[in-house]
This record gives sequence, C-alpha cells and structure tokens, in this order.
Amino acid sequence: MAGYPNPNGAPQKGLVGWIEERLPVFSFMKAHTSEYYAPKNFNFWYYFGSLALLVLVNQIVTGIWLTMHFKPSAAEAFNSVEYIMRDVPWGWQIRYMHAVGASMFFIVVYLHMFRGLMYGSYKKPRELLWVIGMFIYLALMAEAFMGYVLPWGQMSGWGAQVIISLFGAIPGIGEGLVEFIRGDYLISDATLNRFFALHVIALPLVLLLLVVLHLGALHQVGSNNPDGVEIKKGPKGNRWSPEAPADGIPFHPYYTVKDLLGVGFFLMFAAFIIFFEPTFGGLFLEKDNFVPYDPLVTPEHIVPVWYFTPYYAMLRVVPDKLLGVIVMFSAIALLFLLPWLDRSPVKSWRYRGTAFKVALGIFALSFVWLGKIGGGPGTDPVETQIGRLLTVLYFGYFVFLFVYTHFGFEKSKPVPDRVTTHD
Repeated sequence: MAGYPNPNGAPQKGLVGWIEERLPVFSFMKAHTSEYYAPKNFNFWYYFGSLALLVLVNQIVTGIWLTMHFKPSAAEAFNSVEYIMRDVPWGWQIRYMHAVGASMFFIVVYLHMFRGLMYGSYKKPRELLWVIGMFIYLALMAEAFMGYVLPWGQMSGWGAQVIISLFGAIPGIGEGLVEFIRGDYLISDATLNRFFALHVIALPLVLLLLVVLHLGALHQVGSNNPDGVEIKKGPKGNRWSPEAPADGIPFHPYYTVKDLLGVGFFLMFAAFIIFFEPTFGGLFLEKDNFVPYDPLVTPEHIVPVWYFTPYYAMLRVVPDKLLGVIVMFSAIALLFLLPWLDRSPVKSWRYRGTAFKVALGIFALSFVWLGKIGGGPGTDPVETQIGRLLTVLYFGYFVFLFVYTHFGFEKSKPVPDRVTTHD
C-alpha cells in the first residue's frame, strides 16, 4: 500500500501510511519542521516568537476552563470570578495563569516586535509577514481589552467607559458608534454579554487564523536572522540536503530543542509571578478590580492596564480629544507602514548607521517612558510636558526613517555575503 515516505524513501505502511494517503498531515508537518531550514545564527531574540505561541495556547486552555464557571451578566460576573478564586478547585491558579498570561503575552509580543525592528524583519520580502503580525497585534489588543472588562471590577467597568467613549470623538458617527459598541446607553449587561461573545469566540478565531497566516508567510519567504542575510540566495548544499541553503539547519530538532530551553526559563519566571506576585504590584491586576463595578463611584485614577498605557499617555497629553484620538490611532497605524518608510537596503542594525541605532534606542525609550506616564495619575504638568516631548520623539522616529533612508543619508557597514555564527 502506498503511504507516507520514510527517511529512506520507502513508503510508510500501517496506520500512518493509511492516514497520509488520505490526509497528508505527516508530510505537511515534516515540510514545516525537519525540512524547514532556518538560519544557523539565531540568537536570544528569536525565542519570543515561539513563546508567543506558547502563551496563546495557555490563554486558550485556561480561558476554556474559566468559561465553565464564569457567568457573563452584570449581576453575577464579579461574584462568579470570586467563586472561581475561592471555591473552584485550583480555580485561583487557572485565573492567575490567565490574567498573568495576558501580560506575559504582551511582554513577549513587544520583544518580538522590537527584534523585528532591530534586524529589519519588516523589509522585503517580509512586508506581508510584518503586516499580518501587526494585525495579530491589533486583534490581541482587542482581545485583551474585552477580557479585561469581563471580571466587572471597578477598573474594568470604568476603563471600558473611558475607552469606548473615545469613539465618540469621531465626527458624525461617533455617538452612534459608541452606543453600538456598548449595546446600550451606558456600560451595562448588554456590553458585558457582547464583550464575552467576542472575547471567547470571535476574536480567538481571528487570532488563530492570523497566526496560521503569519506562520505560512514566514515559511514561504524564510526566516530573517541577526545578519539580515537571505540564506535562500546563498550557496546550496549541506549535510542534510544538497538543495537546502548551506547556512541553514533544520528547524526540528535543532531549534525545537533550543526553544524548549527558552520555554523552561520562561515558565519558571511566569510560575514565580503566578505563585508569589500575581498582581505584580498592581500592574497585572489593579486593586480597584477586586471591588465590584459601581457606576456611581469613580476610582481615584482611571488608567488602562500597562500594555495600553503608552498609547493612553499620547491620548492624555494632547489637549483636544479628537486630535488625541487621532494621535493614538496614528501611533499604531504608522507601524503598519514601516516596510515602506524604511527604504535602506541593509536590514540588520549590526550593519546600519549609528544614527539609526540611536534613533531606534530613543524610540524604544520613548515608548517605555510613555507607558510609565500613562500608568500615572496624569496630574503633574511637568510630566505632561515630558509626555508631549516623548510623543514627538515617537512620531519623529518614522519621519527620521523616511528622510534618512529615502535621501541617502545613511552610511552603513558592508554586509557579509553569508551569515556569521553566534557572537
């Protein structure tokens, strides 16, 4: 019986061959693992893509368990979370794995994106790969925001009120759009129900589809590397295959084993937070969210969770509401345009000009500092002025990239013909 070819070229018989003949799942897995050749010089920064996938699985699995006991109604949501924490066996751990997992998701995604900025992973031929990744980022933000509302604590309800009201600044359709998102004239049971449906069903499906497309686009064009050299265009032939890139190694078992090392350290770090400091000083879980939502009592300071605070700071330091909303959304939209704003032929910052390295460092510092300002009370006028300066620096990075690379100001170093080994 014809079947799945084994390493010696003979068809695989038995159950594996029978399945492969009807659904070539094993050859598909082989083509994208042991026959997918990745550059041999991956470093620490390449852990975060696989870690993001790990956290996504954690969020889905723990989310399924939480929905078994969560009640998506304004009258019962908060109490059902308390029931999970206090009465469901190991419910507290599953809840903290999910809540801490949301923050860990953004940590690894932000580091994954920063690695892309360092090594030019948004440049040709990976423009679509970057754009799909940005859509994942948007879907993740929406998923996190709606999940943040579900516990129906004070900061959940008031945070939803503030964020949804931003859409009211859109001329003409703003008020109608706000009412449509809320499903009511106020944050209410209808809001919680539709956010639950989107958080549990719609957005996870969108995320999974985008992740599959992201991985498909990655394997189509091949992985970038710290040198920014295309291994597919280099010499062919290695000890595994005469047709494979000479500077590539099979993703499995070499990088799957290496990623397991990163997974081990990551899980230890995450476990320490979950068991000893799940609120992380109020960054991961605010104290106001341990109090039921009361529309008649406003929290002292209404701020979003930490991974939204850089954009919230930009919104807050702009005096005009409409202009602030435009600035906030433009800060995200510009990231989509990076492949076309940066026209330098050099990908990796190892070989790019000093000005680019300084600009990227200022950009990253501005984003982190804006996050700190956005998480504060926003009452200090000096801090507001600093926030405005940092917002200018954030947007200035994109202007700099366009001018620096379109008009030939960059003085880059010679790029090697082939990838180098680890430092």
